[in-house]
Amino acid sequence: MAIKGQMTGMIGVYLVAAELSKRGFIVSPTSRSAAGADLLVTDQACKKAWSVQVKTNSGRPNFWLVGAHAERMKSGSHMYVFVNNARGEKPEYLVALSDYVAEKVYHSVRKAQSGTHSALLTARRKVKDGNCSAILILTLR
Repeated sequence: MAIKGQMTGMIGVYLVAAELSKRGFIVSPTSRSAAGADLLVTDQACKKAWSVQVKTNSGRPNFWLVGAHAERMKSGSHMYVFVNNARGEKPEYLVALSDYVAEKVYHSVRKAQSGTHSALLTARRKVKDGNCSAILILTLR
């Protein structure tokens, strides 16, 4: 049986896949063991492709946990979708290119359950300021 955190993550991946599909993209979830990408996305002409890392919270916190690889994993075709999926509310999607996430990540002083330091994307207000989403919209269209 999956633990609550795994279920939250899986729900986020499929919510993002559904939203991208509604917008005409071809979307394929990766194996859960794939490092760095939860979804592989292409346009209908298969001329552009993106990898998408989905990070989901089941509430409305001001941060998301990301892997330590977030500082190194930078590519014009790799992006993050941060999902706030508070129960009873419509999900909120915040989109950021991997370069932007790499700039904003910092390491926490607390240890994660796995025993390694986690990186955090903070300042939700900065993500919502339009800079990230505007870059993504221009990239996808």
